[in-house]
Amino acid sequence: MKEELIISGRMNPNIDPVLHLWHWEIPVYLFLGGLAAGLLFFAAFYVIRDEKDRFPTAVKIAPILAPIAIIIGLIALFLDLKHKLFFWRLYTVIRLESPMSWGAWVLMIITPLSFMWVGGFLKEVFPKIDLKKGFSSKLLKLVFKESEGEVNWKWKYNFLETFEKFIIFRRKELAWVILFYSLILGVYTGILLSAFNARPLWNTAILGPIFLVSGFSTAAASIMWMSKLPEEKKWFSKIDIMLIIIELFFILHLFMGFLAGPQVQVDAAALFWGGQFTVYFGLFVVILGLIMPAIFEVMELSGIHVHISIPAFLILFGGLIFRFVMVEAGQITRYLY
Repeated sequence: MKEELIISGRMNPNIDPVLHLWHWEIPVYLFLGGLAAGLLFFAAFYVIRDEKDRFPTAVKIAPILAPIAIIIGLIALFLDLKHKLFFWRLYTVIRLESPMSWGAWVLMIITPLSFMWVGGFLKEVFPKIDLKKGFSSKLLKLVFKESEGEVNWKWKYNFLETFEKFIIFRRKELAWVILFYSLILGVYTGILLSAFNARPLWNTAILGPIFLVSGFSTAAASIMWMSKLPEEKKWFSKIDIMLIIIELFFILHLFMGFLAGPQVQVDAAALFWGGQFTVYFGLFVVILGLIMPAIFEVMELSGIHVHISIPAFLILFGGLIFRFVMVEAGQITRYLY
């Protein structure tokens, strides 16, 4: 029998095509988009239920973070673009089969809506604005002017005053629109990944619901961290516990599906259970980002004092790491052998 020695370089790094196009900008964008979606959803939901006075932080204060998060997320997305000067071409067509087209148009709609929402409550949140000194005062004077009374400022231009009154008058209708688009934005952050069918880790329809629930959980954590009302803190703590349980169920279902799938998805799951992402996912996401915050919140509701900043920070940290892990690990998995 003649022996033949076959020498192959197939196992050398980067011999097979490997997607390493997405870096820190994309997980940051996905995290901030999910956070903004959750904040806007809760704000709109409780206005529709006529409970804005019961949950003032959720409705009036926390949504201020939403347009800020969206803008920072869009800046991160812009930095990731290869051909930055041609981003406007996304808005020359609508491709219903493209998640990126959906995302571009949804962001274009929900960004001004988030500013409108904040503007409608601005006088309630900041009844007094100092326009007398400081560099910020010069910027504020561009749109604000002082006046007398309980609220000592007005919009500088009459059309802004008229527009504010219109927003307040149509607040519930605006809430329904924001509720709809916030759900799309929250789901889209996961669908953006699941649309890449060539990556086994991302090739699952459950990523949309997971990212939606995770975004809502980070929003609930932010609200209970910012709130000064004990009733509001407890209520959103209960909501967050429920969202954590749902997210853990989705994660379990995700890996059950992988382990029951083809070998490439079994290999993808192995990255998280004994592979290179075990510590990041198992420790930082599941234990510190989900299980421990839920335990702390249950302790607080049971009368054992735990400062609210601890579970809130862990949830936000875990949500951010979750997106970094999913984006990085997904780029490693492939169908080629």
